[in-house]
Amino acid sequence: MTVDHAPPNLPGALSKDRPAALETVTLAAASAGRSPLRSVPRWLRRTVGPLLLLVVWQALSSTGVLHADTLASPLTIARAAGDLTADGTLPTAMGVSLQRVAAGLLIGGVVGVALALASGLSRLGEDLIDATVQMLRTVPFIGLIPLLIIWLGIGEAPKIALISLGVAFHLYLNVYAGIRGVDEQLIEAGQSLGLGRWGLVRHVILPGALPGAMTGLRYSLATAWLALVFGETINADSGIGFLMNQARDFFRTDVIVVCLIVYAFLGLIADAVVRTLERLLLQWRPTFKGQ
Repeated sequence: MTVDHAPPNLPGALSKDRPAALETVTLAAASAGRSPLRSVPRWLRRTVGPLLLLVVWQALSSTGVLHADTLASPLTIARAAGDLTADGTLPTAMGVSLQRVAAGLLIGGVVGVALALASGLSRLGEDLIDATVQMLRTVPFIGLIPLLIIWLGIGEAPKIALISLGVAFHLYLNVYAGIRGVDEQLIEAGQSLGLGRWGLVRHVILPGALPGAMTGLRYSLATAWLALVFGETINADSGIGFLMNQARDFFRTDVIVVCLIVYAFLGLIADAVVRTLERLLLQWRPTFKGQ
């Protein structure tokens, strides 16, 4: 006589398999609820908007809705860019503009960071520097162009000075805020470990202020390109701004748009460089990257 034995401890057996089953169900539900667009590569998704804009723009130009005297078509702009590149006009102008931005960024960066360190690390420095800088930064630096021309002439100096002013103020504000935003408990922890004043500055305060400095650098680069546009209207005989002024006189909207695209392209490259520096220098800081 054979007796069938019931599975021993059936509820317990199910409870052992329950975590794996729940995980499987959760993953399946997450996969089912995920948008199909998430399976598309991110770089491809980011190009949809610009490509759609170009298609609509070209369609409006081809049908005559958008007149060429108002705004050239994308194909016309592409031909103009090819011609300016082939004869060397555009690369030469880009090189001159990049030199101006680099010089202004270097001078303004050194001045802004130095003032921020002096003001942020010392109460005496704050009393002597901060009020003056806060007062000067409220003055639109673009409005200083007439004075810069009177003081420095109409050569390269006023253009570089204008860029330096815009860069210095942004870096000063962000580096100063980064220094004063360091957690006081970190300072106390460093002191308890035996760090002196300069040890605290090197190992605690400056690393803590680095995120603010990176943010200030990004703002400074954006301001540098804006200041360059205005600076190259000061009797410039070279550079991207000079090309734009010439194109304006001859109603060449295609050349104007090419110069604007170059400004945007150079700005994107500069921003990408800063993002790379952030990833290298701020690896210790976890950040939210979206879902």
